[in-house]
Amino acid sequence: MKLRERVISAGFGAGWTLVCRLPEPWVRPLFRFGADIAWRRQGHGVQVLEGNLVRVLRTEAAASGPADIDGKELRTLSRAVLRSYARYYLETFRLQVIPDERIVDEMHVNQQNLDLTLEHLKNGRGVIYALPHMGDFEQAGRWVILVGAGSFTTVAERLKPDSVFERWLKFREGLGMEVLPTTGGPHPFGVMAQRLRAGKLVCIVADRDLSDTGVEVDFFGEKALLPAGPAALAVQTGAALMPVSCWFEGDTGWGAHIGDEIPVPAGGDRKQKVAVMTQQMATAFEHGITEHLEDWHMLQKLFVADLDPERLAKSRARNGNGNTRNGNGSTRDGDGERPVDP
Repeated sequence: MKLRERVISAGFGAGWTLVCRLPEPWVRPLFRFGADIAWRRQGHGVQVLEGNLVRVLRTEAAASGPADIDGKELRTLSRAVLRSYARYYLETFRLQVIPDERIVDEMHVNQQNLDLTLEHLKNGRGVIYALPHMGDFEQAGRWVILVGAGSFTTVAERLKPDSVFERWLKFREGLGMEVLPTTGGPHPFGVMAQRLRAGKLVCIVADRDLSDTGVEVDFFGEKALLPAGPAALAVQTGAALMPVSCWFEGDTGWGAHIGDEIPVPAGGDRKQKVAVMTQQMATAFEHGITEHLEDWHMLQKLFVADLDPERLAKSRARNGNGNTRNGNGSTRDGDGERPVDP
């Protein structure tokens, strides 16, 4: 194992041991301090983050006047995002010791669509939650299990080093999640389709395409690639596709908005239906991200203008052949870069 991988593995090991043993008021300032250091370093991840944030700020500014971006405002916002991101890791490490009562009691959600979700599951209709990289996915996953979903299935790209991936896998399985690796096992799309036909819940973090089969959508005034998986699963299985956004409430609480179902269009072929639904998913993500921009942890490239031209050409070629049968959407660590210092 390379030195860098050993350091990462040791760091995550400490996260699941030492952080859980210390009082939360002691470790929270340490994580915030680490976020501030990463922010000041202005590393690659922070630069990419600020490039993504600029798109959102320009869209907001254009709605009210000139689309000039204040550099100080951008830097302040990116610092807030890094602190939010650090809180995600802190709470993920501590989730095994956070009481279930707190997870349920301090979650704020639109109850109507939660009730509709549980009704669908009770009646044997599968549900797909599609989420952007926002807030605390792990806490939200545990919460939805506790309030009646029972369990859900998600997909994760294999991390490096393998020891970290195994920790994440065991951790999530311990919370009641079924995690499907993108490689080294059955094709995730087929397994998720089976679960949905059985009336189960599938959750996919889907604001960045990890395959070469993404759908090109309009996203904050530019073109971006989003995974085809959520919409393709809904078209193929008849499951309800519902966009969800998550965020932090104060210092100890959480929030989530479960959006209305994105219906399968009546007309068009399969590829056209997937494209229409993915665009609607992107629009729903825009609303959620704009409302809680400081909790959008997107430190990777997703806009077409930022992507590698060779990869983009490959994606467009595959889509031209109608290949949208891909369920990859990733979980929090789905890009394989999440554990690395930004």
